[in-house]
Amino acid sequence: MVAMSGGAGDFRKRLERAAEVRSYRGAGISAEEEAALDALDAQEREKRKKVSDAARAEYLVRDAMAQGKFDNLKYAGKPIPGLGESYDPDWWVKGLIQRENISGLGPAAILLRTEDAELDARLDAQYTEQQVRDILQDFNRRVIDARRQLQGGPPVVTRTRDVEDEVERWRSRRSARAVEAPAEPEPERSWWKRLWKGTG
Repeated sequence: MVAMSGGAGDFRKRLERAAEVRSYRGAGISAEEEAALDALDAQEREKRKKVSDAARAEYLVRDAMAQGKFDNLKYAGKPIPGLGESYDPDWWVKGLIQRENISGLGPAAILLRTEDAELDARLDAQYTEQQVRDILQDFNRRVIDARRQLQGGPPVVTRTRDVEDEVERWRSRRSARAVEAPAEPEPERSWWKRLWKGTG
């Protein structure tokens, strides 16, 4: 590191003194004092010009280290994730999606494949046959639109769903759940109702 006339502590003191003096300008100081301050500023500027950018950067880094600004960094002493893997030009987009937990972005082929895997559970959450039909028709329309796109990316291998077959499957799953669900036990009557029924 390049020595800065009198050490880093002296340099900092001079900077603080110059800032303090600048704050007094216009507060009733004479023209001679103003000229002396301008000369001092010019000298400081000249000294700063002589210091190279590398020396200035090194000074700032060492100063930050002395203040503890680099302590407790996230990956201190740990391997950097993803280092050494093959180069991926979209690494930053994938990292952003993972960090922010963003969903619904990506090639249509992959999104439709994911949606197809979760479609039965989504249909089972519906209450009416018309809701199931609407969801299936929308899904089929988007699959066909994705097949027509010529923008590159992975091929669309997701199949369209037969609406009538899926509605029938939805009905059978729904009736199976109704059979599996235990009948609700009859609520116990309060002691007052039991006493009242017993007397009548």
